[in-house]
Amino acid sequence: MLDKLGGIAVQPEALTWLLTPCRFKAELLARIEKAQKSIYIAALYLEDDEAGREILQALMAAKAQNPALDVKILVDFHRARRGLIGHKGDSGNYLMYRRVMAGAEYPIDIMGVPVKSREFMGVLHLKGFIIDDAVIYSGASLNNIYLQQSEKYRFDRYHVIESAELARSMRAMIQRYIIADPAVASLTQDAQQEVLPPKNDVRSFKLRLSEAEYEFASIRSGNRITPLLGLGRKKNLLNKVVVALVEESKDSLFICTPYFNPPYILVRALAKHLRNGKRIDIVVGDKTANDFYIPPEQDFSTIGALPYMYEQSLRKFAKRQQWAIDNGQLNIHLWKHGINSYHLKGISADGKKHLITGSNLNPRAWALDLENGLLIHDETACWKAQFEAEQAHILEHTQRLYHYSQVDTLQSYPAPVKKIMTRIRRLKADFLLRRIL
Repeated sequence: MLDKLGGIAVQPEALTWLLTPCRFKAELLARIEKAQKSIYIAALYLEDDEAGREILQALMAAKAQNPALDVKILVDFHRARRGLIGHKGDSGNYLMYRRVMAGAEYPIDIMGVPVKSREFMGVLHLKGFIIDDAVIYSGASLNNIYLQQSEKYRFDRYHVIESAELARSMRAMIQRYIIADPAVASLTQDAQQEVLPPKNDVRSFKLRLSEAEYEFASIRSGNRITPLLGLGRKKNLLNKVVVALVEESKDSLFICTPYFNPPYILVRALAKHLRNGKRIDIVVGDKTANDFYIPPEQDFSTIGALPYMYEQSLRKFAKRQQWAIDNGQLNIHLWKHGINSYHLKGISADGKKHLITGSNLNPRAWALDLENGLLIHDETACWKAQFEAEQAHILEHTQRLYHYSQVDTLQSYPAPVKKIMTRIRRLKADFLLRRIL
């Protein structure tokens, strides 16, 4: 499947690796300032904090400098209209958008995309910062921690692709399938005159989105990049490519995921890969590097149980594949660096095919969220050294798991976590939760 998959021709010098959130932020701000024709940004959220406001002001300055500049920002509708988890009252990010645009001589478009009628049922997880003829691709959203506004950061992947055709294709998909849809609403409307999308349009939006695809001038061989979309279980090219990367790999896989909770079809493919004598390296965040982790000294809330649920999923997988860990076929690397968090996603197969994506490779990404990714076909090995350098950088703050017993058990968890997880197991709700987390 993968060898027959068409893609956009790219030159060896077209790819750049940024590696750190500080370099990502600097590159993003520099590209925004120099933009000549268009800026299209797709992210889960643009936060009302110091870093988010800095990005927004940079966008406003670029628009003021060049009023003809086409600026479109896409964020998840539901995430933008609520406050942070645990915050009460009307404190959503859309209030900042509304306030800034109310006084702007040259306002920009900030669109709320309701992938599903409720946030827990699916969100806009589309990624890409498309500026003129370049794409900055990262799983990062826009706030203090993703952009390392101070010392604390959330580690992600950051790639720059110089390709007019890739930028055009990604922009055209957004225009045709998202911006033009009646379910998508402006988040900068005046409070007194706000018009929200009809509920029927929102409910049916997922059906229209499931038909979305990237269209591009395609080649079938040579170094190329294939942009991929995915929503739902049936017509999900991104999911099919993920499974194909595992099934068609001849030697080794390098996998990054922040939350270890792979769907059954992916677990089965990984197990078969190991039984066939091949190697897998999995880099996953330690539970303390999960963005939902709550330190024991802080007040606990229910959402804080999530990192422990993911950890138990990892323990179960490691226990079943302990034989592969013992013989060196399976290497599980736990990432932990101080108080920072881990958000990396992607798969590399045999050092030749590399998927960079925002997908967490879990049941939620598999079936509920709107996801995308870029499959890089490195047929001449022109990017081999750079991908290996990136992998070495990713492994810098990891510790290898030598036995599943190194992963904590339920009995060692803090009392509030133990209470919640025991209740979940008693109600047999863990199967349902794994499908939406």
